[in-house]
Amino acid sequence: MKHNLNKMMSLDFYVSSLNEEEYKKISPLLRQTSKTAKLPLVSWGLQNEYNKNEASMIQQEEDIKQLRQLAKKFNWKNNLEAILQNNIYEALVVTTLQKEIIWLNKGFFPMTGYSQKEAINKTPAFLQGPKTLTTTKNRIHKKLQEQKPFKAVITNYKKDKTTYKCQLHIFPLRAHKVTHFLALEKQVV
Repeated sequence: MKHNLNKMMSLDFYVSSLNEEEYKKISPLLRQTSKTAKLPLVSWGLQNEYNKNEASMIQQEEDIKQLRQLAKKFNWKNNLEAILQNNIYEALVVTTLQKEIIWLNKGFFPMTGYSQKEAINKTPAFLQGPKTLTTTKNRIHKKLQEQKPFKAVITNYKKDKTTYKCQLHIFPLRAHKVTHFLALEKQVV
């Protein structure tokens, strides 16, 4: 019985690693027989989800570490750990008051296709294009001037010129006054 359970668990891990086409090829072979009916495959994708969550937590720790270094340099008083732990994001972008990008995390590349080298010292406007609404850009500009946290959704362009909806959650970073902005970004449908 233990040997069969180990075979089933191994099969489960193997099947969870397949892409859709590979799975379709072998799915007819996965029908349960009366011998395996007592041993259903119960962990579909759990290991994969665990690995994603673990990687996400490691990346968040790295993001916090790097932001702490910037906070020390610029004397920011914000609770950066709380901001990151209480909000969902894919990419982080720090800009000056003039909107020049000075730092971004590793999540920026998978979301946009642009490397750090390509984005640093530019403004986020380089991600905009014909389908980026002027009204949205104006609203974001006005909110930045208010120097209060806010959310917005903007149509941006990836490096390959495809559009995506980007949800921004922007936080002013304060020393004795606002010196920078932190944008938590994620792609939305």
